[in-house]
Amino acid sequence: MRGKHGGLGNYVLSNQLFTSSYANRLANLREELARAGVEGFIIPRADEYLGEYVPPSGERLAWLTGFTGSAGLAIVLPDRAAVFSDGRYTTQLAQETDPALWERRHLTEQPPVDWLREHAAGRRVGYDPWLHPQAALDRLTASGAVLVPLPANPLDAAWTDRPAAPSAPAEPWPEEFAGRSSAEKREEIARVLREAGQGAAVLADAHSVAWLLNMRGGDLGHTPLALAFALLRDDGSVTLFMDPAKAGPALRATLGNAVSVEPRAALAGALAALQGRTVRLDPEATPAWFADTLRAAGVEVALAPDPVRLPRATKTAAEQEGARAAHRRDARALARFLAWFAAEAPRGALTEMDVAARLLAFRGEEERFRAESFPAIVGAGEHGAIIHYRATPATNRAVRPDESFLIDSGGQYLDGTTDVTRTLWVGPGAPPAELSARYTLVLRGMVALAATRFPAGVAGPHLDAIARRPLWEAGLDYDHGTGHGVGAFLSVHEGPAAFSRNAANVPLREGMILSDEPGFYRPGAYGIRIENLLLVRPDEGVPGPRPWLRFETLTLAPLERALIDPAALVPSERAWIDAYHARVLDEVLPGLDEAAAAWLRGACAPL
Repeated sequence: MRGKHGGLGNYVLSNQLFTSSYANRLANLREELARAGVEGFIIPRADEYLGEYVPPSGERLAWLTGFTGSAGLAIVLPDRAAVFSDGRYTTQLAQETDPALWERRHLTEQPPVDWLREHAAGRRVGYDPWLHPQAALDRLTASGAVLVPLPANPLDAAWTDRPAAPSAPAEPWPEEFAGRSSAEKREEIARVLREAGQGAAVLADAHSVAWLLNMRGGDLGHTPLALAFALLRDDGSVTLFMDPAKAGPALRATLGNAVSVEPRAALAGALAALQGRTVRLDPEATPAWFADTLRAAGVEVALAPDPVRLPRATKTAAEQEGARAAHRRDARALARFLAWFAAEAPRGALTEMDVAARLLAFRGEEERFRAESFPAIVGAGEHGAIIHYRATPATNRAVRPDESFLIDSGGQYLDGTTDVTRTLWVGPGAPPAELSARYTLVLRGMVALAATRFPAGVAGPHLDAIARRPLWEAGLDYDHGTGHGVGAFLSVHEGPAAFSRNAANVPLREGMILSDEPGFYRPGAYGIRIENLLLVRPDEGVPGPRPWLRFETLTLAPLERALIDPAALVPSERAWIDAYHARVLDEVLPGLDEAAAAWLRGACAPL
């Protein structure tokens, strides 16, 4: 969705002029498939850690197809090829891939299993067992294709100038921010294993490894991860699999003697040594290689969810306070940026990339800022309708007077992760009535979800429709989830909870942080999205024996008054917006220079 890409080939989005390099790459891959003895190959947008973000060395899908979105998959056969992605990337997929080479398909409406059934039933189709979880492969077997694990990835043989794997040092994350020691966390998860009769768990999600060991790193551009696997045993001991050179003295001292560091080459032997134990692994989040290797060694495998995911999503008191502090600092940067944008944008001298660079500069002046949590999405006018648009030198255009501007951005602070979207109006004229009306519908949906009180046991899919209702009443909708989980100085997208019709039925818990971001997009004209982050809190105001929950809004940034139609709001919505703006003033004004403070007072005046 928002990964960093480089060295992936030349293309021009505006007029879909492609170099011949993609045709050559596809032809070279087909030659490698013939040598491997298969008739096809499946290329996911993933590396061996199966995360949303991958380093340049893992950008196989982008290298082969030109598509740089964070969710996708390609299938190559001798006579045809298809690339799939979801509704967030429909426009981007069409812009970034060559229709002479690739059939473009919707990942959910035209799933890969159907395409394989039509074009590859009975044919030998290869896959890299490091890049697919077993659950995904199981779903593809229904196609009738004969799926063949390959010992070496043929695309890597064709990608002759593939970047080296990242090698940034791993570092300890202070316990003052984590709220718990690694030893406490390891004992908690080991107790889960003992109670289930499981001797060990494979942790293939680098986020889970980071949480368990209070470890962070710099292997990805915007997520502070040290890419690694871990093996947690039922006594709380851990073997961490990564280049030992990445684990410096400070990290080793923090980890202690119960955590050993081994190179990835030691994985197969360590798994084979687990004979006689039952080993837990998550079939949705673990490369198929692990289960294959364990079973080949005679080890019993228990398929169950990653035992770290839910504890990781349930933030400690220290992580919650860190999130509040990070959002207050982020809000100061945003206020200074928005004041600058309001003054400069109507002059017509800015470009999208100018705006992104200025926002990054404001954030960079804040204490504990480490990086953007993803490359800022800055879409002027019609570019705002590309849900995960990213400005490049080829697409960068001027910000013009009297148009909408969508900016979705976030920061990685040492004590928290932020993600905020605002749709702005570039004056000096008044916005069109249609844009204002639809902005207000989106705003009403965002407010409705933020104000919801709900009983314990309710999950994200149960609440998704609340944010959509104002749009639905007008016959409108948006083709993405309403919200995702957010990590604590970790990934800006974190499971297992989410506001989405397709999300797992995971009850929301106190301490979870999720985004609230409904939208509306008119292709070729404008895009609207408004996003705040919400913290799940107990609701003490509901009588009765059953516990209730509510949301605390963490994001502190003014809404675009020029686009709000107050007459379309009911009294409770107006009251929520006025109270929110009053809180923004109270928490953000201290520390602002007078020019930014004056702008913020006007932006937060009561409706």
